[in-house]
Amino acid sequence: MKVSKLKKTLGFTLIELLIVIVIMGLLMSLVAPAMFSKVGSSKQKTAAAQMQMLSTALDTHLLDTGNYPSALEELRKSTASGWDGPYLPRDIPMDPWGNSYEYSTPGTEGNPYALKTLGRDGKPGGEGEDEDIIYQ
Repeated sequence: MKVSKLKKTLGFTLIELLIVIVIMGLLMSLVAPAMFSKVGSSKQKTAAAQMQMLSTALDTHLLDTGNYPSALEELRKSTASGWDGPYLPRDIPMDPWGNSYEYSTPGTEGNPYALKTLGRDGKPGGEGEDEDIIYQ
């Protein structure tokens, strides 16, 4: 009786590769939307954290000079009496969508100032990632 030798195959067949690619595509179609939705909420959290940092710098400016600055740029350079800055280590940051933060003093509803970003669309109002974020 003669025993036949089995050939060892190296690598994968085209069918096996196609099956793996299809499975990976299905997994990505399920996972990708969930991951991309987190990007928007992380940008909103980043904007809130940056506004908190700006608020701390504004309050320090108040303690040193006795009033809030008329513009955010005065946190970096100012000729105000008692100014002991700069109150930020770098230039005024842009919001996560590349827009400038809006600053006004006095703020609304009796608050001494208001910081605002208009969200992704750069327009007042909106929902989700386009929603305005206001810090007072």
